[in-house]
Amino acid sequence: MIAFFTSDQFQTILAALNSGFLKTLQLFCITLVGAIPLGLVISFGSMSRFPPLRWLVRLVVWVVRGTPLVLQIIALFYVPGIQRWFNWPSGETGRMMAVCVAFVINYACYFSEIFRGGIQGVPVGQREAGQVLGMTKGQIFRHVTLLQMIKRIVPPMSNEIITLVKDTSLARVIALQEVIWMGESFMKGNQGISGLVWPLFFTAVYYLVFSGVVTVLLGRLEKKLEFFR
Repeated sequence: MIAFFTSDQFQTILAALNSGFLKTLQLFCITLVGAIPLGLVISFGSMSRFPPLRWLVRLVVWVVRGTPLVLQIIALFYVPGIQRWFNWPSGETGRMMAVCVAFVINYACYFSEIFRGGIQGVPVGQREAGQVLGMTKGQIFRHVTLLQMIKRIVPPMSNEIITLVKDTSLARVIALQEVIWMGESFMKGNQGISGLVWPLFFTAVYYLVFSGVVTVLLGRLEKKLEFFR
């Protein structure tokens, strides 16, 4: 039977959901900050002229992209301790560290393919023109390739970033107390409150607002980049 709740209970539930959303937001930001530069590095490895490195990187990307993120989180959190390689810190700190590492690696592999497509989409003639002008490889990348690559990758990157907003909910598989975990906890019993279903469904509002804000920001970025077309 669904329980009724008082205004004090509502404030308690809302505070718990806000606390969970802060962890969701933290995971989202750490993933982007870590995955974008790592994805660029991985894309360079997948385009390397050294075949063993190129095929090794592409094999890793294939494995990461071809297996569920939820399994990667579970494996990264539990396997090191089972094999006695190392132990994550106890409590929420260790869970957050493990899930952040899993998300960064997973999304870096996805981003790397987007970066690779963007870089290879720049006409070779433009890079050759830079070489004729005496520019170094670094200068050619910064002044010729980078801006054109960004214009090409923003739409697919936007899709992945929106997906990341929702994928953060997978962190609850190792009991990280993100927003959905907190919403579900009031069904089972949390802070003396149990039998409430609405806090779980109310978490959809957090995701809708979060996705909306991210979508607006990415849309503005795309409009600014249209100036260079």
